[in-house]
Amino acid sequence: MTERQTTLEVPVSIEGQGLHTGTMGTMTFQPAPANHGIKFKRIDLKGQPVIDATIENVISTDRGTCIGNNGAKVYTIEHVMAALRGMNIDNAMVELNMEEVPIKDGSSKFFVEAIKKAGIKELNAEREYIEITENITMEIPEKKTKIEIRPSKRFSLSVTIDFESRVLGEQTATMDDIKEFPVKISPCRTFVFLHELEFLLKNDLIKGGDLNNAIVFVNRQIPQEEMNYLADMFNKPRVKVNGNGILNNLSLYFDNEPARHKLLDMIGDLYLLGKPIKGHVTAYRPGHHANTEFARIISDKISVLAND
Repeated sequence: MTERQTTLEVPVSIEGQGLHTGTMGTMTFQPAPANHGIKFKRIDLKGQPVIDATIENVISTDRGTCIGNNGAKVYTIEHVMAALRGMNIDNAMVELNMEEVPIKDGSSKFFVEAIKKAGIKELNAEREYIEITENITMEIPEKKTKIEIRPSKRFSLSVTIDFESRVLGEQTATMDDIKEFPVKISPCRTFVFLHELEFLLKNDLIKGGDLNNAIVFVNRQIPQEEMNYLADMFNKPRVKVNGNGILNNLSLYFDNEPARHKLLDMIGDLYLLGKPIKGHVTAYRPGHHANTEFARIISDKISVLAND
């Protein structure tokens, strides 16, 4: 059975604040024609520049995946890219009047809900896949990272994280089919260790940060004055550490929510290949840098095979 490319039925907008910049703004998913792919448009800049969401345009993976072209940039696109892939959207123009995607709750849930609200439209063009025909492996020994993809009739992933911490050790998450994404993967939120949060706060790097858009893990004893400082910074009446080593700002949706979120990130980063993949990914200790480097390896392999 031939699969058709898709786009959105109607435009749909999401308002929110950028995590790192703190800028408030609006992001709008616009329908796009067949073979358009996923593109981002900065409507707040002169000439409204458009940036293709492709691996070639990745310019930074520091605490998120950033794409840019000719001076125009869009930060933290991975959760949006994951939502588009998870909802099987092939073509869309993502308009922004800010330089960073709204963080919302640190997951893809709000983007998935927006796409459902807009509706999905089939187009008169066949969907094309990147079909993996041989095993491809990448290792980064100094980070203990290993990622492999092998041939499969569908897209599936198994992701293992290990922060070698009492509160966040080894966890594994799997997704056997992209159909699982909206319910089992999209609600899973980003996470951070308290010492990272303190560094970011002191260096003014999370201007849009809120205790509601990240799971905060705590792996040491914290003096009360430090807890009071955190509460003041985030306008919370009281902050404490729960028994499972996370701040009491929220509860986990799944026991392995951090691993599921890393799987979510990988889905978004791999969609920068421009087409959905047919292959099974196994990843140990992935991250945005590793994900995008692996996508480059796949892209290079595809180019070589195409020229043979």
